Amino acid sequence: MAVIDITSGDAVRLSDAQTGNGDSTNIAKHGLRASDRTGGIVITSAIGATPTVTINIQGSFDGVNYTNIPYTAENLLATAPSWITTAITITTAKTGFYALQPGIPWRFLKLVYSANTNVTLTVDAYL
Repeated sequence: MAVIDITSGDAVRLSDAQTGNGDSTNIAKHGLRASDRTGGIVITSAIGATPTVTINIQGSFDGVNYTNIPYTAENLLATAPSWITTAITITTAKTGFYALQPGIPWRFLKLVYSANTNVTLTVDAYL
């Protein structure tokens, strides 16, 4: 697993055609103050027969202890966001955008995949 430094306005590939369970191939490391952090992730899924995967978006202060961080899948231009920390479940081929709540104090960002059956994921984080 590689830790990739990211600066504001850049993107990092967390997973590239990744299958199976466990952590994303890469971890993004953000250098900005918590109050300046914002961004989102784009998850693209390709599927086989009977597909399902559960994805948790996790952040950490120290790169060791991770916890789920708030995100929303809502159109931020159309509605006020409802920030949640629950797992994302994907059962179809799709591309989804998930905005990360600004001001949450994390420095490292990764995804954790579980219950993956026949789903291939490519994920980019934009911070």
